[in-house]
Amino acid sequence: MLLTIDVGNTQTTLGLFGGEEVVETWRISTDPRRTADELAVLLHGLMGSQGSSTAISDAKVEGLAICSSVPSVLHEFREVTRRYYGDVPAVIVEPGVKTGVHVLMDNPKEVGADRIVNALAANHLYGGPCIVVDFGTATTFDAINARGDYVGGAIAPGIEISVEALGNRGALLRKIELTRPRNVIGKNTVEGMQSGILYGFAGQVDGLVDRMARELSKDPDDVQVIATGGLAPLVLGEAGSIDVHEPWLTLIGLRLVYERNRPS
Repeated sequence: MLLTIDVGNTQTTLGLFGGEEVVETWRISTDPRRTADELAVLLHGLMGSQGSSTAISDAKVEGLAICSSVPSVLHEFREVTRRYYGDVPAVIVEPGVKTGVHVLMDNPKEVGADRIVNALAANHLYGGPCIVVDFGTATTFDAINARGDYVGGAIAPGIEISVEALGNRGALLRKIELTRPRNVIGKNTVEGMQSGILYGFAGQVDGLVDRMARELSKDPDDVQVIATGGLAPLVLGEAGSIDVHEPWLTLIGLRLVYERNRPS
């Protein structure tokens, strides 16, 4: 089995593959203070848990694929692979690793590994041109052309960041639950904030996707829009521009990168 690990700024997503099938997934908080030993204990506990649909031993892990947006955490995961999975082939997405994605940016090294992996998976699953909207700590928009090249994107504040900012900086505002309000026109402060967040972000997604699609293709209707990320379900029903929801897009991309780079 292949263990894939996507280290985000807020959460780390882990996925276990049996062939091309996602067998099990987990989400844990990303904590830069965790040591390699603590991460190893977490991995062993999650994979061996009888509460999961598939309890497995480390002996069944035949490969690892990792990408990270947090350098300090990536360093500790390198230690995990060295100390606890030393005999297991491991691929870490970084410069020099073959992805098959041409990055058409002013400075390709600036593009996060997760965004390249998402572009690879999106083009593999749906073809280009397409746009990936990743709802994470930031909401990122990534454009892939008909040849599968990564041509650029946009970065906006994430939903949770915006909610926290409102609660921290608004004297009469508070932190709220991220859920759909009864009406667009809120009847109280909480519903008003929920409406602003939910429908405001849905409008942002539709507006940015529309502009990007017109730049990406002569026929914007040909552009597929794929949503991913932990907060995607919140806006799926409200953003009309989203064509498909692929919650494990990054993990699928990691599997594809592993297949391109694994030792013979």
